[in-house]
Amino acid sequence: MSLESHFNSSGCAISFELFPPKTEAGIETLMKNVKRLKEFNPTFFTCTYGAGGSTRGTTLDVVEQVKQITGLPVASHLTCVGSTVAQLEDYLDEAQTRGIDYIVALRGDPPKGTETFQAVEGGLRYANELVELIRSRFKNFGILVAGYPEVHQEAVDAKTDLDNLKRKVDAGADVVVTQLFYDNADFYRFRDDCVTAGISVPIVPGILPVTNFKQALRIASMCKAAIPSVLCDAMNATDCEDSQFKIGVDHAREQTIDLIKNDVPGIHYYVLNKSDAAEKLLDGVDLN
Repeated sequence: MSLESHFNSSGCAISFELFPPKTEAGIETLMKNVKRLKEFNPTFFTCTYGAGGSTRGTTLDVVEQVKQITGLPVASHLTCVGSTVAQLEDYLDEAQTRGIDYIVALRGDPPKGTETFQAVEGGLRYANELVELIRSRFKNFGILVAGYPEVHQEAVDAKTDLDNLKRKVDAGADVVVTQLFYDNADFYRFRDDCVTAGISVPIVPGILPVTNFKQALRIASMCKAAIPSVLCDAMNATDCEDSQFKIGVDHAREQTIDLIKNDVPGIHYYVLNKSDAAEKLLDGVDLN
């Protein structure tokens, strides 16, 4: 089944994003949560790829194990950071050997301590170049790329950002998954802009439930995502972790229901390797 076909049937396809744990105990806990998340019939799981390729081996270990446990397709993130074309090809070769189905093709953030992205000698500068590499040499992979409802923090303006996204799609991307956002109006505006720009692949919203306000503020600041004042006020009104968890999950649930009503082809959840928030917000939600 092709990647794009998951989003062309009736209903709302869901997927979950993981990150590679640092310890064996962490991997064991993650796999327990993966089994619980599987109960919601996701279409696939993805796993992030550490800065500069620092989790290269662990990322592949995680997605391979997730595929063995769930029997579902899996995707590995891959960035251009710190890698030559030859090294990227080596990674893709290994991913292919291990049965990985899809690649989330990203430029990647500048290394820690630097403000601008610099390609290594013999490397790639942009995500569309990575998409082109995969399409030309590894045709069996489905390819996901990132979109930014509130504009990428390095983009000069929204039009430039959208032009960059179109280059990635024109290079061969199958699906766009968005950066997290907390106001659905931002996503709907972005989706309309994509259609106007001639981007016809599925546009899948990415949702990260706010379960800890300090953590959410840190993550949102990193990707320049705005947290609505109503949600901020509710979170600031309590120091109770359980209360903040409920407020955040309720907001993500409302986002989910509204997105489904507005005909999104799927929703990608950033679950931070846990299952409790996803279980709460998806409980009883009609995805069909």
